[in-house]
Amino acid sequence: MMTTDTTRQDTSRRNASRLILLRNVEIFGIAAGIAIAIGYFQLALPLQPLLIILALIILLNITAWLRLRSGVQISDAGIFVQMLLDVAGLTGIFYYTGGASNPFVWFYLLPLMIAATILPRRYTWSMAVVTVICYSGLFLVDAPLEPGHAHHGDTSEFQMHVFGMWLGFVMSAGFVAVIIVGMAHSLRQRDRRLAEAREQALQNERLVALGTLAAGAAHELGTPLGTMAILTAELENEYADPVHGDLHKKLGILHSQIDRCKNALSVISAEAGADRAESGRRLPVQVYLDEVIHEWQAQRPGATLETRIGNKEANAEIVAERTLSQALINILNNAADASPDAVQLETSWTATELLLGIADRGAGIALDIYHQLGKSPVSTKAGGLGVGLYLAHATLQRLGGVVTISNRDNGGTLTRITLPLLPGKE
Repeated sequence: MMTTDTTRQDTSRRNASRLILLRNVEIFGIAAGIAIAIGYFQLALPLQPLLIILALIILLNITAWLRLRSGVQISDAGIFVQMLLDVAGLTGIFYYTGGASNPFVWFYLLPLMIAATILPRRYTWSMAVVTVICYSGLFLVDAPLEPGHAHHGDTSEFQMHVFGMWLGFVMSAGFVAVIIVGMAHSLRQRDRRLAEAREQALQNERLVALGTLAAGAAHELGTPLGTMAILTAELENEYADPVHGDLHKKLGILHSQIDRCKNALSVISAEAGADRAESGRRLPVQVYLDEVIHEWQAQRPGATLETRIGNKEANAEIVAERTLSQALINILNNAADASPDAVQLETSWTATELLLGIADRGAGIALDIYHQLGKSPVSTKAGGLGVGLYLAHATLQRLGGVVTISNRDNGGTLTRITLPLLPGKE
């Protein structure tokens, strides 16, 4: 899960990259404008100061690109300083190319629009003050253009102004479409990731609350289960005579179910880290699936399971955690509860990915709870707590898996699970 700081830094780096792209366009536009003014309109521009300013803008862009490539953190203040230097460069160019009468003087609006889009309010107001001061200064001081051998007569200056307005409109449309829209898209992406992070944090809070309740329940249930285990063991010994064979068999089943409950409570009570260290181990995929199926069938002897194995990579292995086994068994139990005589398990895997499909022919998932599955505890079974599927989702996602649930044609539910695998040992 990406943190808020990581998301903000990622957005800042994308914005800085777009500023570099915009500055490249600015450099090309300035160079083309100088060439057209001298070659076509034959204006006597002061080339030396213009080329020095253009070289400084190029140097600024190269420095910004190197900082971005080096992985240095990009801050709002750093972006603001770069934009101030851009404004200074534009002011120098305008000063030597007609001052306030330059048809491209509206370029002052671009830094202001960008600041309003990606920077905090204080930087936007500062940029507004700086651009107004620079534009106002051009009305007071400038270096007037000196026409050279203009062959357009009295209409030369007017044609230059009209051409500049047209070119400025085309460039502004491109800037808005590419730069501003791209920055706005980045902000929307950041907002979406923050919303996902908040949702994940809420889910984690629910899981912690469930863990606390489970630990308390494990502590409370330990004593009565121990008492029941002692009593059933005594009854088994008392009715060990073959005459009571049926009763002895039922007592054995009851004893094994109590042991299962005690083992489950032991897992709940164990520390999460220690539990994973003890239970997590590498197993071939087929061996692990056989273990899970065998354990589930021991719990649900009356359920029918149809297993289909598709494409498989013999050397692939999986990290066999106890929590993963519990999650898969939980989903199989849900399918058996819905249709005990029609549970299907389809498996296939490659060297890197395991695909599971668990299907039943029950009533399916109601639309009113479909979008809550995996996000909050919900149950469609009478007396159910609704936490089984919720915890299964959380476990599979923690292990890098993906879970999707859909209704089948002609009734029933299909749960698709994707889990990462490890390369097998040679």
